[in-house]
Amino acid sequence: MDENQFDEGVIKYSAVHEKSGPCAHPFLTQLDLARTELFDLGLIGVYSNGVGYGNVSIRHQSGCIISGTATGAFRILGACRYCGVLAFDIHQNTVHTKGPVAASSESMTHCAIYQANPLIECVLHIHSRKLWLRLLEEGYPFTSADIPYGTPQMARGMVSLVKDQTTPFGLLVMAGHEEGIVAYGVTILSALNQIKALLDLKI
Repeated sequence: MDENQFDEGVIKYSAVHEKSGPCAHPFLTQLDLARTELFDLGLIGVYSNGVGYGNVSIRHQSGCIISGTATGAFRILGACRYCGVLAFDIHQNTVHTKGPVAASSESMTHCAIYQANPLIECVLHIHSRKLWLRLLEEGYPFTSADIPYGTPQMARGMVSLVKDQTTPFGLLVMAGHEEGIVAYGVTILSALNQIKALLDLKI
């Protein structure tokens, strides 16, 4: 797919954002280290046209703390480039956030995954065409090909997939969001290791 056709990073929900200082979470540094590792692997970053891809989050209160929008070009984010999602409403397509930057375009999807299973603590959204194609071929759970990223439909699709799984960790494919893969787990390391296992197996 031509990278110029990607609209990754375009926020499709109605955002109510409160500007504030950096987010605080005991595992935010660990999350940022995991993101840097994914960045170094080329699974999070920015295309040559300047459009970013991939995002990471950790459960926090009734929502999550997620990497900010337009941060794909940075190898290390630090607390100042994360945003807290305080609340979301799939039916109204609204997200309420607070932090030094606006939240990722996939915030609603991340929060929906946390809501689907209370044991899930981390969600990592990566991009890899090779892995994406292979996971689809291998029959990994996937959302419908007619569902675009960042929409209430994607959030609902992810909820259905997560609830169908027997464990609070897994890999999901966004069939309608080319290259998009989601890993989630009970810890940051649990989510990250699933991605690294794919690379080790050369899938």
